[in-house]
Formats: sequence, structure tokens, C-alpha cells
Amino acid sequence: MPNYVYFLLAVAALFLGYWIYGSIVEKVFGVQPGRPTPAQTHADGVDYVEMPVWKVWLVQLLNIAGVGPVFGPILGALYGPSALLWIVIGTIFAGAVHDYMSGMLSIRYNGANVPTIVGYNLGNAAKQIMRVFAVVLLVLVGVVFVAAPASLLAKLTPGWMNLTFWVCVIFAYYFLATIMPIDKIIGRFYPVFGAILIFMAVGITVMMFVSGTEFYNSIEWANQNPKGLPIFPMVFITIACGALSGFHATQSPLMARCMANEKLGKSVFYGSMVAEGFIGLVWATVGMSFYHGPEALQAALANGGPGNVVTQSSFALMGGVGGVLAILGVVALPITSGDTAFRAARLTIAETFNYSQKAVPPRLLIAVPMFLIGIILSQVNFDIIWRYFGWANQSLATIMLWAAAAYLYRKGRFHWICSLPAVFMTAVCVSYICFERTMGFGMSIELSNTIGVIAAIAAFVAFMLLGRKSVTGAPQNA
Repeated sequence: MPNYVYFLLAVAALFLGYWIYGSIVEKVFGVQPGRPTPAQTHADGVDYVEMPVWKVWLVQLLNIAGVGPVFGPILGALYGPSALLWIVIGTIFAGAVHDYMSGMLSIRYNGANVPTIVGYNLGNAAKQIMRVFAVVLLVLVGVVFVAAPASLLAKLTPGWMNLTFWVCVIFAYYFLATIMPIDKIIGRFYPVFGAILIFMAVGITVMMFVSGTEFYNSIEWANQNPKGLPIFPMVFITIACGALSGFHATQSPLMARCMANEKLGKSVFYGSMVAEGFIGLVWATVGMSFYHGPEALQAALANGGPGNVVTQSSFALMGGVGGVLAILGVVALPITSGDTAFRAARLTIAETFNYSQKAVPPRLLIAVPMFLIGIILSQVNFDIIWRYFGWANQSLATIMLWAAAAYLYRKGRFHWICSLPAVFMTAVCVSYICFERTMGFGMSIELSNTIGVIAAIAAFVAFMLLGRKSVTGAPQNA
């Protein structure tokens, strides 16, 4: 069987997962098409703005699909075809479920942000922790998604339009997108960004077939990482966006405030994650196919990181003009997540202090100091920020899955669609922080995995014992 068949099977699995498992998740949640949405009950012309479904879907995709579904899968390709399994299985059974539940619970809670969603289901202490956790993560995301597109753009432009120039331009755009009504900048520019994004994903895929690229070089399921890093837990942290990402839980409420009907949740939230999984699949395939083996990919990464891989493969596969457009498609991903990351941080802070954001001055009062902090953080080494982002991102996803499982558990519904991936990701996150040598405890992989499994079992037992208890202050009609 030719190796490209594995790619086609993976794509087919993603879309079958949307139609079959997405429908199961929708049924378990229990949509109410006749129930008014926050866009109708809380319309303010700034953040609560009803938009057509095609635009909501596109904005959601661009919000969640930052640099992660490109850079993460490229780095994950070092481990070999096992990365493909995580992208497909993770997207269908974890990532898309996570995104759907975070979006739909936000709708049920009048457009609430992730700290409030977690608080209503796991208690007030969890809510306060998540407020700090979410804002820190969002600002880190915004900073990460300045550096990555700026470096790619600097490679395409004259010398005077260097990295510093593009950092300033992107920060300026992020600031405007953060304080302006959502339909004035984000709602208008995103269709253009979306067209470029679709060209990138489809164009790279088609040209791999047309150019006769040998897919995956060889299918060997054993760990192929040149540095000997273990598949578990490293792959599940490295490939976040493109499989499962807590960052998405901070973004889904943005579009929950713009939807006209609950029945659109499957296509908007579950469907956009499946589309992101496809993007991740494409770039993992590029990493495993364009370079002849993990060692060659590692050499390319050592000479400019994932951005160098994107540049080399785009120009080689699509030529001069096509390569530029493909790179611009990659640039569109982080830019269209960085702007909404800062926007979501503004809204989370405003929600914490019950501070209305309808007028411009209150928005500026939060946005200005937040951006000053972001500019300062942008001077920190990119690799350090990315390392902390990866673990924090998956930890947030785990907490959100537990919150969604608790919601279903109290409703007497099939909580396993959330609790099983939550158990798995608990083991991943605990094992990673125990094993990681730079930011973690540097334990052996055997001990780290043992502690991770014990932590996951303990979390599940606590969930089964305490998950049915109602939380004071949580809406009863959600």
C-alpha cells in the first residue's frame, strides 16, 4: 500500500469523526434550538454581536488556529507516524469535544469566559485560580503570536522591514483589534485571512501529490526522535493546537457571544477544530515527507526552527509566488489568534471586576497596561515562552475537560466523552512536569509516568465522589 494512503485515511477519519462522533457529542450535550443566545439577550454592539454562521465559523477557526497547528506538528514529526495518530484521535475524541463543550457552556452561561465556566462546575476556588491562569496564558499566547509571524514576514521583505518593524506593526494591529467592536476589524479582515489560510492548507496538500513527494518516507510506528525523547508524554504536549488545546477554551466564548442558534454549535466549535486538525495533519506530513528522516528535519529545525521548515518546504513545493502565499497563510494563523488572545484577556479581566466594556475608556484602561506587559515579555527568548506555554496550555485544556465532565455528570448525561480524555490529559500534564528538565523536576521517565498515572486515577476518583455536588451560585437552568 502506497504511503500516501495513510494520509488520505487520516483525512477521511477526521471528517467521519465530525459527522459521527460530533453528532454523538451534540446529542449528549442536548442543544435547545429555541433557546435565546447571548447575542440576542446581551447585544451590546461591541462583543455581543450576532453574525452570520459562515463568518462565525471562519472567525472561530482563525481564532483557535494560531501558530500551534503548524509549528507543533512540525516538531511532533520528529517522533514519527505516532504524531499522526495523536492528531486524528486527539482531534476527534478530545480537542473537538473540548472546544464544543467550552463554546456551548459559554452560550448557556450568557457568554461567560472560561474561568466562570470552570467556577460554575468545579467551584469558586477553581474559578479564582483559572482567572489568573487564563490571563497569564492569553498574554503569553499574544506575545508568542507576535514573534512567530514577525520572523516569517521579515524573511519576505526588504532589510528596513526587519523583525523589529513587523513586531511593532503586529502589536499595533493587536491593540486596535482588542479595543474595537468585534465586527469592525476582526469580522471584516478575517474573510481575507481565511482565503489565504485555505489556499495554504489545500495548496501544500495538492503540491505534495503533484510533485511526487514520497509520503512519510517509511511507516515505522516506533519512536524516531533523534534525541531519544519519549513519545509519552512529549508528543501530547508538543502537538497541542491541531489535536487538543486549552487556548481554544479562551477563544470559544468570543464566538459564543455571536451565534444566532445553539444548533450551530457542532459546525462552529466541533467543526472548526476538525479543520484545524486537518491543518496539523498537513504540516506533520510535510515534516515527515519533505525531509528524509527525523535527522534531516532536526537539522532544518536547528537552523531556524519550525519557521525555517515552513519557508523551505513552501518555496520548494509551490514555487516563488505560491511559496509567498503559503507563508502568508501560516502568518495569518498566529495573527488571527494573537489579536483575539489579547481581546479575550481584556474580557476576562473585565469579567473578574464586573467592569462594563461597552464604552471605549474602560477598554483602554485594561488594554494599555496589558499591552505594556506584553511588549516587555516579547523581549524574552521565544523558546522559553513557548516551553511554558505548551504545558500551561494543556493543563488548561485538562481543567476545562474536567469542568465539562462535571456539568454532564450533574445532568445525568454520558460524562465519559469528557472524563476519559480528562483522565488521559491529567496523566500527560503531571508526567510532563515531573520529567521536563528545564521547567520541571527532571525525574526519570519511568517515575514521571508512574506519578502521572497515580495523579490521573486520584483525579478520577475525586471526580466520581464529588462531581455530582452542585456549586453555589451556578445557574440552575443552564
